[in-house]
Amino acid sequence: MDHIPEGGERTGAVPAGAVRTAPAPEGGARPARSGGARRGRRLVALVVCLGLVVLLLLVSLGVGARGVPLETVWRVLLHDDGGPDAIIVRQLRLPRTALAVTVGAALALAGVVMQAITRNPLAEPGIVGVNAGASFAVVIAIAAFQVTSVSGYVWFAFAGAVLAALLVHALTTGATRSNHHTRLVLAGAALSASLGACTGILTMFDSSAFDSYRFWVVGSLENRGTEALTAAVPFVLAGTVVALVLGPSLNALALGDEAGAALGLRVPWVRAAGFVSVMLLCGAATAAAGPIGFVGLVVPHVLRLLLGPDLRWLLAFALPGGAILLLVSDIAGRVIAPPGEMEVGIVTAFIGAPVLLWLVVRRREVGA
Repeated sequence: MDHIPEGGERTGAVPAGAVRTAPAPEGGARPARSGGARRGRRLVALVVCLGLVVLLLLVSLGVGARGVPLETVWRVLLHDDGGPDAIIVRQLRLPRTALAVTVGAALALAGVVMQAITRNPLAEPGIVGVNAGASFAVVIAIAAFQVTSVSGYVWFAFAGAVLAALLVHALTTGATRSNHHTRLVLAGAALSASLGACTGILTMFDSSAFDSYRFWVVGSLENRGTEALTAAVPFVLAGTVVALVLGPSLNALALGDEAGAALGLRVPWVRAAGFVSVMLLCGAATAAAGPIGFVGLVVPHVLRLLLGPDLRWLLAFALPGGAILLLVSDIAGRVIAPPGEMEVGIVTAFIGAPVLLWLVVRRREVGA
């Protein structure tokens, strides 16, 4: 009779040659379920953000000096009856609202990419000189070529933004990996200061140029028309595609240049592609609406606070996030001071500055 060790019935005998498998840890399947649940929640949140954009689109089409009910907005969008409401909604407010969505999404997406390639949380699209380059080109267009239409400003502004960004990139070409982002920030600040001084000199001696320039430089969506929108959309689409494709690579770059290179990342190419994306997005947005601040700085911070550091999600949420901020700012600008309105660039500064200060204080408290 085989001897059964004491307690053998409780523990169970193991046949010879059998491999005892360790029991699965309690809740061992939870990480996969947790990751899938988190992804599902983020997808739902993204759909909610897109729905909010649609709702704000309808509100933007109805709010103004002449209010249009939402049901009327929806009706004239589906059927142009040629009435006063249809003219206001379709010809005046629809291009403006579409431009707000385009510019807001472009600036926020450019801000996420800029902060990723520089690893600087205070970086924003204007840091590469696009705002200063666009402003200087607009003044040249007004003073030297007597350009007075928005459609004429757009191409001069975009050319100035691209040339300024390329000059900043050329100044940082010889930088090492360790100081590339620092040199980029310094070169952008120096070029912006120089071009700003040149712009100030031209407007000081040419009063007519100053009168036209001051309405563009404040950042506005009013009276831009479809010309500015159609000119900006192709460049914004190209920059958006480049930025979204770079998402996984930017995640690896966030670990550091050395770690990214060890993972097989071609760091110079990724940074150059990110720079091209920022140049296309911010150049087109600035050319179409003028310099609008804080969108590319505040939206990435808020999204990072809500979503974490994964740049793939930050890039995806930046598109509706920037559109929401600029639509809210534009709508607020129309209702703050009736029957007139406040320019959207001023409203974003009023909204963005307190939010940025709160984020800085919160970061300091968390760090303490």
